[in-house]
This record gives sequence, structure tokens and C-alpha cells, in this order.
Amino acid sequence: MTIETLAVIPARYGSTRLPGKPLLKLCGKELVLWVWEGVKRSSADRVVVATDHPDIARLIETAGGEAMMTPSDLPTGNDRVAFAAERIPSRFVLNVQGDDPMASPATIEPMLDALRRAPDTRLAVLAKRIDDPEEAGRNSIVKMVFDRNGRALYFSRSPIPFSGNPAAARFKHVGPYAWRREALFEFASQPQTPLEKAESLEMLRVLENGGVIRCIETDVDAVEIDTPEDIAIFERRFPSASV
Repeated sequence: MTIETLAVIPARYGSTRLPGKPLLKLCGKELVLWVWEGVKRSSADRVVVATDHPDIARLIETAGGEAMMTPSDLPTGNDRVAFAAERIPSRFVLNVQGDDPMASPATIEPMLDALRRAPDTRLAVLAKRIDDPEEAGRNSIVKMVFDRNGRALYFSRSPIPFSGNPAAARFKHVGPYAWRREALFEFASQPQTPLEKAESLEMLRVLENGGVIRCIETDVDAVEIDTPEDIAIFERRFPSASV
């Protein structure tokens, strides 16, 4: 049976910056559990953690969730998501990144609504205005620019647009990716592209192949865990969080 929305959480053990990242604890709870619990509150019909490590699968299954073992040599998170989606028919596929402990209905439902309303929307992401100037200079924050119709122009780890005008609005990518199933498989069938490799940002594979990414502005912020500093930021921002 084909469901409407499959949510896949790619959780690769061998992170370059933080090895074993999905199992690192934030406020006493494993990162991947933060993500899984947030996604479970959304309207997704099925939630799967796609991982290459048995300890991650065991943790999720012990918590009552569903895990799927995937090859360790898949190049990106979206490729891992596509591997899982091939085995579970659905209309939409969410890639809820395994380093996003703030995943929630607030970061998921606006993108699903965009897919439901506009049949020509093949991939949707969230854009959050950067309020802290320090974030614009951090490589772990993915900056983005888009046109007046909300179509992505570029993503970068460098500050964009040029910072000569302090009043210019600057945005960062936060939260999951929402794909139409066929668009995800098209992405996964394509080789990595030069800009994707240069920036280490898989959204650029879509743009370099002429695809359109719908950017949806949001006020919801996120702390994606990419460095030890991000863990400290999360725990400072949410000191009352507990298991």
C-alpha cells in the first residue's frame, strides 16, 4: 500500500566532524532520539531511521521505533533516504536530518502543505532569517538566497549575499527536506556535482542539474549539531531540556 508521507532520518555513524554523532548525548539523551521523537509528532504516516550502524538501529528499536540498515558507502543523507524510500512506497518523502534535534511539526508541516498545494513543487526547504550576525560567518550554518517567487538561487557555507549592506536580509536553511518521491529518485540517480562537492551541500546537485527548490520562510529556528560547539549552543539555549 502506498502511504502519503514517509519520513526518513538518515543517521550515519561515521560523521567527519563528530564521529558517532547520532549517539552523542544532548541534555542526557541521544541525538538521534531527539530527532525521532520530534518527527513522530508530525503527520508523517511512517518514520524510519536509516543507518549504517547496528548500535543506532538497536537504540531506535528499543525505543519502539523502526530502523533500516543501509550501505555505509552512500555519499549523502539524501542518497540514504532514497535507499529507504525505494522499499516503502509513498507520495512524499521527508529527509529529516539526523543532526536536527529541534525537528517537530513546526518544521515539517509547512513543507508538506507546500507539496500538497502545488503539484509543480518537487522539493521544499525552510528558510529562516539570520538574526545573529555571528551565524553568517559560521561554516556550519548553511546560508541561502532565493528569488522573489521563493525559488532557490544558491546555498553556501560562506556569507551570502555580500555583507556590504548591513540592512540586507540574510537567510539560513533550517530543518528537513520535503521531496516528491520521483524527484528524490531523480536526485539519487545523478552523480555528485562540482559545486555540491566544493560546498559539501547536496542541495546544489539539484540546482546544478536545473532543478527548482521551493524556499518557505519560517520563524522557527533550529540548532543543527555539526560541531562540539553546536552541542554547547543547544544546551545553553535549552537548559531545561531533559529526558
